[in-house]
Amino acid sequence: MNDSAATATLHLEATPGRLDAALAALTGHSRSQVAAWIADGRVQVDHEVAPKPSLKLRGGEVLTVQVPPPPEASVEAEQVPLDVLFEDEFLIAVNKPPGMITHPAPGVRSGTLVNALLGRMDLPQQTDFDGEGGYRPGIVHRLDKDTSGVIVVAKTVEAHARLAAAFKDRDTRKTYLAIAAGTWKAQQKVQIDAPVGRHPVQRQRMTVGGANARDAQTLFTPLVAHPDGHGRTLTLVRAQPRTGRTHQIRVHLAHLGSPILGDTVYGRPSEVMLRQALHAQFLALPHPMTGETLHLHAPAPDDLLSAWVGLGGTLPDTLETLG
Repeated sequence: MNDSAATATLHLEATPGRLDAALAALTGHSRSQVAAWIADGRVQVDHEVAPKPSLKLRGGEVLTVQVPPPPEASVEAEQVPLDVLFEDEFLIAVNKPPGMITHPAPGVRSGTLVNALLGRMDLPQQTDFDGEGGYRPGIVHRLDKDTSGVIVVAKTVEAHARLAAAFKDRDTRKTYLAIAAGTWKAQQKVQIDAPVGRHPVQRQRMTVGGANARDAQTLFTPLVAHPDGHGRTLTLVRAQPRTGRTHQIRVHLAHLGSPILGDTVYGRPSEVMLRQALHAQFLALPHPMTGETLHLHAPAPDDLLSAWVGLGGTLPDTLETLG
């Protein structure tokens, strides 16, 4: 290989299962991508070149991966102001505004969080293409376009691998704030365990059950409720997803008969909230290098608060704290 100067080396501890599946989980890359690395002789298991993607791992083996540089991406760095919550040499945490897509994808090459980040720093270029034409350097988790709040991006190869593993192993704690339809008993927690998969007909939607459904758990805690003036009740709800399925909180609330205010996919439009009233408010996760727990907080956004207060709701004293 002649690209050694630009090649990143990862040293990882294997988890049980197929080699390609274990590597995909540990690195955040697709199985097809890691299978290509294996075919190119870039992966070693206990210092021996891996023979095939289907190699069975017991767990605990030392995996050495030579990650090649990506093909040049036509994604421009853009000078976009960001609300930075935390930053060091290994990661950056941002309060993503509503309306911003996390990373470029087919047909969307500008205005994304990645464009904005590239305007202020270099990102680890080996965490590049997601197999669907999306360019996502440094991205370890995502927020929907119209969901605001805390998102973390890795700045190095090793930080990306460790953060991806933390999300996979559920070593993170995520807390969202939402305005949901329906009446909930105050402070009575609701645990929902319902698998989420692709809608069988409307392929842009997810649903409870559906195609290739995967386990999904969310804990909901109602904070305060009030009538909306149109014969309905709205509730300010705290959501703590245990898993990270696509649209999970939105799907689970709709499944409970309490769709999020302004969610045009799983509920209906709102005159007072022009996007889904969902905000990633808190995120706790281990620092990828020190292991120290980072507690990240993005205060509730003005549009969500204005919608709630404009509808006559009151704000609880505990809104910006986790008790």
